[in-house]
Amino acid sequence: MAERISEERITREEGYLYYLGKDGFVWQNPTRSNKSGSKRKVGNECVNREKGYIYFVDSDGYVSRAKQGRKKE
Repeated sequence: MAERISEERITREEGYLYYLGKDGFVWQNPTRSNKSGSKRKVGNECVNREKGYIYFVDSDGYVSRAKQGRKKE
């Protein structure tokens, strides 16, 4: 289960991939189908990463995190 950790909402554009960079900010990178786009920082809120979590921009546009690891079956 993911938990939302940011207050800032990112507005997504068609043809871009969104991710949390190593610097803690959200970045926008053009996909292969988007030949005219360029990489740029889109978020102003810096997120401090913790070990053991995977960070992503959720479907609502907020930065979220989920526990990373194996499930015991």
